Amino acid sequence: KQFVHYDREADAISLYVRRGHEEKFVEIAPNVSVELDAKGSVIGVEILNASKVLRPFLKSLEKRAPAYTQ
Repeated sequence: KQFVHYDREADAISLYVRRGHEEKFVEIAPNVSVELDAKGSVIGVEILNASKVLRPFLKSLEKRAPAYTQ
């Protein structure tokens, strides 16, 4: 089951694709890490400084899909 958690105090968003215990994480870009279980399977993605990291994406989305953002 997929779910999203945003921690406002830490400004971090976690996107989980399945349940599992995080054994390791790999930073794939600045402020973006993939969380892995003991078998090396992806269980989620964590974005630190989420408001800053996602701002360009959200601005682009507003330009491309104005009907969805109003």
